[in-house]
Amino acid sequence: MKKATTWKIVIWVVIIAAVAAGIWHMTGSSGKSDINLQTGTVSKGDIRNSVTATGTVEPVTLVEVGTQVSGIIDKLYVDYNDKVTAGQLIAEMDKVTLESDLEEAEAQLASSKTEYEYRTKEYLRTKQLYEKELVSDAEYDEALYLYETAKNTYAQRQASIVGIRRNLGYATITSPIDGVVISRAVEEGQTVAAGFETPTLFTIANDLTDMQVIADVDEADIGSVKEGQRVEFTVDAYPDDVFTGDVQQVRLEATTESSVVTYEVVITAYNPDLKLKPGLTANVTIFTMERDGVLCIPAKALRFVPDAGMVESMGFTMAAGERPSGGQGRLCWVLNGTQLEPRTVTIGQSDGENTEVLSGLSEGETVVTGVQMASAVAGSASASQQERSPFMPGPPR
Repeated sequence: MKKATTWKIVIWVVIIAAVAAGIWHMTGSSGKSDINLQTGTVSKGDIRNSVTATGTVEPVTLVEVGTQVSGIIDKLYVDYNDKVTAGQLIAEMDKVTLESDLEEAEAQLASSKTEYEYRTKEYLRTKQLYEKELVSDAEYDEALYLYETAKNTYAQRQASIVGIRRNLGYATITSPIDGVVISRAVEEGQTVAAGFETPTLFTIANDLTDMQVIADVDEADIGSVKEGQRVEFTVDAYPDDVFTGDVQQVRLEATTESSVVTYEVVITAYNPDLKLKPGLTANVTIFTMERDGVLCIPAKALRFVPDAGMVESMGFTMAAGERPSGGQGRLCWVLNGTQLEPRTVTIGQSDGENTEVLSGLSEGETVVTGVQMASAVAGSASASQQERSPFMPGPPR
């Protein structure tokens, strides 16, 4: 009898322990400890907004050297990457034809000059006789006509020989600027024809230590890009190097390609080590807003709206206070011990994650950014772990 009583006591102890564990699991585990306030600290930091784009590295001054006369390239005096100075001889064209044209023009000029001088003397004699009424009107008119014709022919020959001499000068090609030869498009003996378009013989860059990046900025971002903004960019040739520059110009001409509208932005690029080469693709970051060392809070703190019942269930209280109205500042909640205090703040710039605080908060204060449901997070994690494919075979029953 005594042994049966002992077994009953053991059974009741097990039942009571199981019930207590169930009650604790259903109530205690879903209580205050499963709901936590998310907070952030008012601190000094940097706030930046930026725009990204791609562009091409180009020399600031790039001159295409061509020729205005047709002919055969006789001599080339420079090649790729050669340094040249303004006025330096870089190429010569065959001058035989041009010199022949010049000699012919000079002969025609001499002939027209002789004719002009003869007709001038004849006209003056006829004029004197006409004034004394010793020649007829027809004879005077003929002398005047021949004089004017010879005069005009002589003036025409003078103008023609000026153009021929200029063309002969064009056969000697010199560099217009100091710089470096980027490209050479002809070979010795090659024939070039200067028709409606001037053929390009050389491309010369002025100074490769002073480059620029022409970046294509999307129309959605161009409104925030201004002259003088700081720029950082990288090139694939030197992935570990970050180059810097400034926005020099925002061009107004739009470019449309595949329904995408972009605008060209000119960015300075100092190149003392000559690492940047013409034609490199640049990955550009334009900092449209920069605020360094300012007081800031997480942007989520300005969107947090507490629920009184939930706050009290976590053991916190909400202090009374005036709410901002009429656009006067923004509201955030400061955690002071176990009390949530409303605080009106004046804000400045924001990068989406942090917001600048101009007034209303002090460094080191704690602001509430949200509420975290710990049980919900754990439950979702547990559920995700228990999910399995419907096609996966289950354990044997």
